[in-house]
Amino acid sequence: MRNAPTILHLDMDAFFASVEQASKPSLRGKAVVVGGLGPRGVVATASYEARVFGVHSAMPMAQARRLAPNAAYLVPRFSLYRAISEQVMALLRQLSPLVEPLSLDEAFVDLEAGGAACDEASARRAGQKLRADIRAVTGLTGSVGLAASKMLAKIASEQAKPDGLVLIEPGTERDMLAPMPVRTLPGVGPATGDHLRRAGITTVQELAEAGEDELVRLLGKAHGQALFAMAHARDERPVVAERETKSVSVEDTYDVDIHDRLRVGLEVQRLADRCVRRLRGAGLSGRTIVLKVRRYDFSTLTRSETLRGPTDDPAVIREAAARLLDSVDTTGGVRLLGVGVSGLADYTQEDLFAQAMPVRVVEEPEEAAVEAEAERPDPAERHWRAGQDVRHAEYGPGWVQGSGLGRVTVRFETPQSEPGRVRTFFVDDPALSSAEPLPLVADLSHPPTRPGPPSSGRHGAPPRTPEEPGAGEAWPRAPEACPVGEPSAVGEASSAPGDSGVRETSRAQGESGLREELPARDEALAPEEGHVPDEVRASAEGAADPDEVRVSEEAPALEGSADRRPG
Repeated sequence: MRNAPTILHLDMDAFFASVEQASKPSLRGKAVVVGGLGPRGVVATASYEARVFGVHSAMPMAQARRLAPNAAYLVPRFSLYRAISEQVMALLRQLSPLVEPLSLDEAFVDLEAGGAACDEASARRAGQKLRADIRAVTGLTGSVGLAASKMLAKIASEQAKPDGLVLIEPGTERDMLAPMPVRTLPGVGPATGDHLRRAGITTVQELAEAGEDELVRLLGKAHGQALFAMAHARDERPVVAERETKSVSVEDTYDVDIHDRLRVGLEVQRLADRCVRRLRGAGLSGRTIVLKVRRYDFSTLTRSETLRGPTDDPAVIREAAARLLDSVDTTGGVRLLGVGVSGLADYTQEDLFAQAMPVRVVEEPEEAAVEAEAERPDPAERHWRAGQDVRHAEYGPGWVQGSGLGRVTVRFETPQSEPGRVRTFFVDDPALSSAEPLPLVADLSHPPTRPGPPSSGRHGAPPRTPEEPGAGEAWPRAPEACPVGEPSAVGEASSAPGDSGVRETSRAQGESGLREELPARDEALAPEEGHVPDEVRASAEGAADPDEVRVSEEAPALEGSADRRPG
């Protein structure tokens, strides 16, 4: 393992929810939940203000609504999230060519490979500069962990949340890990944690003291040896710049179980076409076609078929998926369908010996065809989803707060504006149209070269214009290239963990707005109704990452807001 903390782990803070708060001024400082809004939807991300009520990622959306009824519930805008993720990853690649993305909002960076750091002091400067640049370019915050291994850097970034930096000094790793629960280590999930608990092992120190032979006996050779090494702070995994894609797949969960066999077949064909588009977009082809079916009783069936050669032909993949569906009983109803392709390659082998069966022409009864057509939404019908970007010919850009009863409620504001007014329109208003998301930061013509000032005081707000340091002050030094062959100055730098990461959040209250006499139903709720008390919001700032949140059985009740809008 290294003798300097030159592996950096970046984890953006509540990424999806923070993007929504940054783009919607009226939601800053309010509880925001992003995910599927249907009866079977799940939470993708919850803001820190929502987590104090027990809401966390992967939770059923219905349960989240019970815990935080006054939060704003929005659909994801993945195109915007990907665009911002690309900006963040570009900043990481300026530090080093070795960047290992784990998701849209998380990545490892080998600072030593890029010459950005060679000791504690230079690593800390690189981390501080990265956080400042991310804030200046995106208006968002990220937490940074620095350590001598990937495992420890990830643990450090968890400790730094939200909006902080933690550096683990070489030589202190085992003392730091010892009192932590075994669930802290990667690869220890609920099942492994319960198994170790029954054996009397609850902390990392007890895991290390158990011995390698005992862990191998309890967990098997591979898992036991790996956990024993991690309990002793040993992790030799390198930062890998590119990961090989193993499979490409798409799946849909339906609000109501599908019982009609004809419609199930049509959905499988549609999913196969979507999978092909994603496959071709990545420049890949595949040999193995996989069908996933989750039935009404939550039983999940997986069927696969391997072709003679890789293909990206939609006819071949549709035909294979249809053959796999023929072997599955869907009588009781289907709640989820998925189609995937594995055994990937970057070339195609054209129709070797007729991989695709002859296209089957099925004469569908006229009544069944009419019913299937009736189930498809009317192309002329306009659907507005909470959180969707829109533009009105008269009022300009805004976003959908909710829709129902033939009406849609829109709040007109931009990332750089004050909280805007609310207006209600008919869903077929010709002046209202879908729009592309607006950039979170107005001017990107001059990328930052040095750290900016502290937070503007509003969660997700665009940064203020940097001011020059006052008398006697100086900007933190930018990372300097480490000279080749120079020994790392381990233990010479200060061990201060950086800024605390606690930020004050203002209550950016919006104007009351105007409404029609008949308001829209099933709204994402006006932010005034989702106000979170100061003491609750302050405790939210210390919450863990959504993937690591553990929910208490007794979630705090949501208090009524004093600024609730009349009517």
